Amino acid sequence: MQIKDFTIDQNLKELTEHRTVVLPMACYETTINQNIHGHIPLHWHEEFQFVLVRRGEAIFQINERKVTVREGEGLFINSSCLHMAQEKNGSGCVYICLNVSPSFVLSQDLFTTFVLPYVQATNLPYLHLVPKELWANNILDSIVKINQLIKEKPPYYEIDISLQLALIWKNLIINGVPLEYEQTEIVKNQRMRQMLEWIHTHYAEKILLDDLAQAGGLSRSECCRYFKRILKKTPLNYVTDYRIQKSLLLLQQTESNVTDVAYKVGFNSTSYFIEKFRKSMNMTPLAYKKAKCDGSL
Repeated sequence: MQIKDFTIDQNLKELTEHRTVVLPMACYETTINQNIHGHIPLHWHEEFQFVLVRRGEAIFQINERKVTVREGEGLFINSSCLHMAQEKNGSGCVYICLNVSPSFVLSQDLFTTFVLPYVQATNLPYLHLVPKELWANNILDSIVKINQLIKEKPPYYEIDISLQLALIWKNLIINGVPLEYEQTEIVKNQRMRQMLEWIHTHYAEKILLDDLAQAGGLSRSECCRYFKRILKKTPLNYVTDYRIQKSLLLLQQTESNVTDVAYKVGFNSTSYFIEKFRKSMNMTPLAYKKAKCDGSL
């Protein structure tokens, strides 16, 4: 299953339900460039995410860090961490994505001792899974097995999946990362989410730097530093990019026109919307609309 229309709420929380009928988890293959945005946009979810790249390369950003994940490699992304992904150098990246509720990884009796400390750690936003490391290779093998079990659904496959998840977690712990809990890191992440939430609630309105700074409880200069450090762009550039993302679905509606879409997503000039859209998408909004309507994009 490929999730193409990546839906997030105003808090950037992904709204996709990560579960089967029985299990609080989901496993599917993702082709990055088939997503409606052409990449996997910034989001977060409460589930752990395990990734195995089957083809090509991808650049993942987790909080403020970026990591290139090559074919055969993988990634563990911790619960509630902001992350996004884009393919590298037009490689046609395809990866297996396993999302699982932290409470399902081990039994409830073991959760508090062996899982919760990792959820709460501030120095573990992700782990790069490289096959040459035995513990990482074991995790990657289990991701493949879970993906196969989900597809084939043999008798008692749910039990087999739970066994594989326990092995995944045991190998992650074997890696031996010393856990840290820094209050300043917790506060920083909270402030960043508050500012992003404000943008995603008010993107269709006029947005000033003072508004964003106030939403995060920061000065204007601190607000800019947060965005440049974590998202590698200015706050107002992020607002523009987010407005363009929101315009993509609107442009696909048959009754929509470029001017109406521009104003609906917060631009106060059609020409400025077209300029920024072309820079972001390498085509005009009208060309994008036509390409989507005739199925050539």
